[in-house]
Amino acid sequence: MSAVLATHIEMLPMNVRDLDEIIAIEDTVYPFPWTRGNFSDSLAAGYSSWVCRVGGELVGYMVVMMAVDEAHLLNISVDQRRQGMGFGARLLRHAMRVAKTLGARTLLLEVRPSNTRALELYRHFGFVRIGVRKGYYPAAEGREDAMVLVHTLGEVCA
Repeated sequence: MSAVLATHIEMLPMNVRDLDEIIAIEDTVYPFPWTRGNFSDSLAAGYSSWVCRVGGELVGYMVVMMAVDEAHLLNISVDQRRQGMGFGARLLRHAMRVAKTLGARTLLLEVRPSNTRALELYRHFGFVRIGVRKGYYPAAEGREDAMVLVHTLGEVCA
């Protein structure tokens, strides 16, 4: 049995005490990371924000905004040292469950076309492309488009 499977994994509501750890991860996984203010504003707005902890260690987090019967996944991130271990899938499953519980029928997100690892994960979960937001993301040279993906929430599996 792997050490990850043998260790207690928790999904917990995000709070301000998590922000130092979140920012440490955010700053290493994105060239243009969210700021502490972005996370604080999300918490203050009441967005459904969660952290994933393994044996107490923060390994990832996600933020979901609700709008009537639609949820929007604003941020989902896993510590670089923990990527490829299934935590992104766990966080995404949790986001889908939370969104459905809050009354969402669909879950929307934007993703960089260059983020092939994330695209593979989203496709595995049945997300489909419904559009492109031109110049959505800052990039090293100019701007990068965002692919807009959607998933109709039914049974959360995989």
